[in-house]
Amino acid sequence: MSDPTDSGPPSAGRRQIVSWALWDFGATGLNAVVVTFVFSIYLTNSVGGDLPGDTSATSWLGWALGAAGLVVALLAPVTGVWVDAPWRRRRVLAVLSALAAVLISAMSFVRDDYRYLALGLVLLASASACNELATVPYNAMLRQLSTPQTSGQISGFGLGLGYLGSVTLLLIVYLGFISGDGGMLGLPIEDGQNVRAAMVFTAVWFGLFAVPVLFTVPGAKPGSSQQRQTVGFIGGYRKLWSDIRSEWRRDHNVVYYLIASAVFRDGLTGIFAFGAVLGVRVYGISEADVLLFGVSASTVAAVGAVLGGVLDDRFGAKPVIVVSLAALITVGLTLMALDGALAFWLCGLALCLFIGPTLSAARTLMLRMSAHGKEGVAFGLYTTTGRAVSYLAPFLFSAFIAIFGTDRAGMGGLVVVLAVGLLAMLAVRVPSSAR
Repeated sequence: MSDPTDSGPPSAGRRQIVSWALWDFGATGLNAVVVTFVFSIYLTNSVGGDLPGDTSATSWLGWALGAAGLVVALLAPVTGVWVDAPWRRRRVLAVLSALAAVLISAMSFVRDDYRYLALGLVLLASASACNELATVPYNAMLRQLSTPQTSGQISGFGLGLGYLGSVTLLLIVYLGFISGDGGMLGLPIEDGQNVRAAMVFTAVWFGLFAVPVLFTVPGAKPGSSQQRQTVGFIGGYRKLWSDIRSEWRRDHNVVYYLIASAVFRDGLTGIFAFGAVLGVRVYGISEADVLLFGVSASTVAAVGAVLGGVLDDRFGAKPVIVVSLAALITVGLTLMALDGALAFWLCGLALCLFIGPTLSAARTLMLRMSAHGKEGVAFGLYTTTGRAVSYLAPFLFSAFIAIFGTDRAGMGGLVVVLAVGLLAMLAVRVPSSAR
C-alpha cells in the first residue's frame, strides 16, 4: 500500500475543484450529443436509413456500443492499475481525452450515405470507449481534491456541473445546428453537413473544458520510487489480481459493494436509455419534445446531484443511495400505473431528481471504501463491474415487454433491476470511517 501522502493534499482550492468538475461539464455533454441525441440518431435514421440487407442500422449501433463496452471492461482494470500512481493520472486523462476529441472531429467525414455507416460506428464506439476509460483517472483524482468530510459535496458538484454541460451543449447544438433547416447558423442539411459541423464543435467544446484539469489538479510529491515504477500491460493484470486478493482480505464488503453498485447503476443507465422511447411510444410525448425533456431532465438531475452531495457529507453515502433507490422504485411503479404526457413529465423528472444523488453518492462511497493509494484500482474495477452486468437492464426491459405484450411493461423490468440493486446494497456493511 502506498503512502497516503502520495495521493496529494487532503483538500484542494476552489479553482482546482472547479477545473476538475469542468472536465465532467465537457464529457457529459459529449455523451449527450454524440451517443444519445444527435450523432447516433444521424447514423441510424440518415446514414443507415437505406442500408441494404436484413440487419438494421439500429441493430448495428447496438453491436458497436456492445463492442465498446467489452473494450472498456477489458481495459478499465489495467487502466486503474496504471493510475494508482497519482503522477500518471493527468497523463492518462490527457491521452484519452485527446483521443476522444480527435475521434469526434473525425465524425465530420461521415456523409449521409450507408457506405459511411461502418466508419461512423467505429468512430462512435471508439470515442465512447475512450471517454468512459477516462473516467477511471478522473474519478481517482477525487482523493487528491477532497477530504472524507467534503468528498460528497465535491463529487455532487462535479456530477451536477456535468448535467448542466449536457443541457448547455444540447441547446447550443439544437439551436445553432439542428433546428429548422440547419439551425440559426443556416448550415445546409444536405449530406448531413449541419450534423457533421456540430461534431467538430462538440470536439472543440470537449477539448476546451478538458484542458484546465490537466494543469491545476495537485500532483504527487516527486521522488517516490513507486511513482517511477513502470507497469506493463500483462504486468498490470498480474498486479490487478494481486490487488483484488489484497482488497478481499482487507474487506469483503468492497467486493460486495462493487457488485451491488454495478447492478443499480445499470438500472439507472436503463432509465436514461429507454425513458425517451417510453415517453414517445407509451405516454404520447412528441418527438420534438423529447429533446426538451432531455434538457429538463439533465437540469433536474444536476440539482439532485448537488443536493445529494450535501446530504452525503451529512448522513453518509449509503443512506443517500438506499433512500434514492427506494424513491426511484416507487416513482417507477407509479409511472407504470398512469397515462398521458403530464404523468410522464412529472414522474420522469422525479426519477431524474433521484438519479443524480445515487450516482454521486455511489462514486464517493467507492472512494471512501478504497484503500489509500488504491483509488485507481478501485475505480478501474468500479467501471469494469458496471460493464460486466450492463446487459441486465436491456434484457429485462425487453423480456418484460415480450412477456406482458406492452411497451409499458418495460419499466417493470427496470424497476426489478433497481430493486435487486437496493437489496444488494442493504447487505453491504460500510465501515464507520467510510460514512
